[in-house]
Amino acid sequence: MNAMILCAGLGTRLRPLTNRWPKPAMPLLAGPLFRYSLATLTHAGVTKIGINTHHLPEVMEATARAEIAELVVSHEAGEIQGTGGGIRGLKDFLRDDDFVVLNGDVLFSVDLRPVIAAHRASGAAATMVLLPMPEGETYNAVELDAAQSVRRIAGKGPGGERLSNWHFTGVHVMTPAVFDFMAASGAEDINRDVYVRMMEKGLAIRGQVLQAEDVYWSDLGTPQRYAATHQQLLFNQVPLGPFGERGPFAGHPRGEGNFWKHPTAQLHADVKAAGPAFFGEDCVVEEGVRLGAAVSIGRGAKVGKGARLNRVAVLDGATVPAGAQLMDQLIGPTESVSTAS
Repeated sequence: MNAMILCAGLGTRLRPLTNRWPKPAMPLLAGPLFRYSLATLTHAGVTKIGINTHHLPEVMEATARAEIAELVVSHEAGEIQGTGGGIRGLKDFLRDDDFVVLNGDVLFSVDLRPVIAAHRASGAAATMVLLPMPEGETYNAVELDAAQSVRRIAGKGPGGERLSNWHFTGVHVMTPAVFDFMAASGAEDINRDVYVRMMEKGLAIRGQVLQAEDVYWSDLGTPQRYAATHQQLLFNQVPLGPFGERGPFAGHPRGEGNFWKHPTAQLHADVKAAGPAFFGEDCVVEEGVRLGAAVSIGRGAKVGKGARLNRVAVLDGATVPAGAQLMDQLIGPTESVSTAS
């Protein structure tokens, strides 16, 4: 089975960090966010991967090629094509069999094998993977009838009676029938445009509801959500099984203290970390540094003498000046953002 990871988004809510990295390329502990999407698909038996690019395309493609040897790339020059147009751009790669599409800007720890099997058994033209609506969130609802058929998405579609509201995870399993309902060119949305046309013509779009306690999902779409996900990973609150050997701590053995440390990380002997903490490849942490809870020092990052950090992610290549006292921050090489609520 082939799959596509959608990687063309602008990541506007994480700016200025996404002025350097497309969101799927954003560092998260041992690797880019893209690595964990790829691992989820590999665990499900997917053998060939395609991506689309638009924002910082050279960075996105280089990040993806560092993670997978064989890759099909569709670059969207000029206007971004939306999720429908993005999938259309890889039509030749995807059209011969059912395929998976996954949003590259989320962290989703899930075993997709039963989802794919259920889709194939259902005979539906497409399956949307759903979760209960997160409390307090305002995501657009996917509305199902009693037979688990999608009847409306973000208020669009044929509708019906006694519909229930669900949250879309960004994962679909599709048949090539979707290509028959796409515009020949131009930007469009797979959910609000293509699926609505399919429903209106009587094709079955199926919803597969997963239980929130069985999976982990985060869109990391704001600094606060990134920080929450970062902390939940460090505090062992995310099931890592579907990521296999490519998980967020891969290559970083657990130390005797409350931390993970790459063998090449350089820590001065008097560094103290309450933890949990993470020390990435080739990072340098100088003398007198004190780390509180939920701190990560990314690949090639440096923390200067006497710095004090608490609930801080120092991203790949960033530097914390000597004596800095930082709390609730994402620190990039040339920019930082607050994660305080």
